[in-house]
Amino acid sequence: MAYDQFAYVYDRLMSDVPYDEWMSVLLREKEHFQVNGTRLLDVGCGTGEWTVKASVHGFETVGIDLSESMLSMAQQKAMEAGQSIRFFQMDMAEAGELGQFDLITIFCDSLNYLETEEAVRQTFTNMHQMLALNGLFLFDVHSVYKVNELFAGQTYSYDDGEAAYIWNSFEGEFENSAEHELTFFIKEEGDLYARFDEFHKQRTFTIDQYKAWLSEAGFQVESVTADFTDKEPSDMSERIFFTCTKR
Repeated sequence: MAYDQFAYVYDRLMSDVPYDEWMSVLLREKEHFQVNGTRLLDVGCGTGEWTVKASVHGFETVGIDLSESMLSMAQQKAMEAGQSIRFFQMDMAEAGELGQFDLITIFCDSLNYLETEEAVRQTFTNMHQMLALNGLFLFDVHSVYKVNELFAGQTYSYDDGEAAYIWNSFEGEFENSAEHELTFFIKEEGDLYARFDEFHKQRTFTIDQYKAWLSEAGFQVESVTADFTDKEPSDMSERIFFTCTKR
């Protein structure tokens, strides 16, 4: 499958992702903790949709991602938007030497793609090293409830006539993990469709476990909220947000 087709379907099928809500979280927490700096590291930036939005909002933004093809798309978006953004191909568990940042974000459950406890702990250590004193580290993850009840054993589908997917999720090999088999169909000329397949693994941990690892890395956990609100998580919350500072 050609890269331009993959990029096309990714952004098309992600068009309803609430990027503006992540921006609201960032701006709210930045104001609350009186972070004056604008140096922002966006970790797991993907095709750069949110990264470019952050730059347009006035942040001096750097994006990192593991996927070279995603980063190519991100760079193209930045150029089209007239934004000067540096992008690097980098594993978040090995990230470093990018300078100091006033804010670091890992949004859209990107952290859940790390498969081991060691990778999560190392990522937190890396983020702490790159965060300036009194800076903010913000990230969100899938809840244990979402992974075990809303993913495992479920099938989802989408079809708008031009692009379609079938998404099957299964229980993963680790506790609180899921495996996703996705089949995409992209309409070409006439009535022909091109097919390609993707396989993804995601893993999450309990809130208490994340808090322990954050503390171990040197962060102060300021708040844990759910689903883009300022409320504490419930047993049926789906997306958990962590707000952390470096004091």
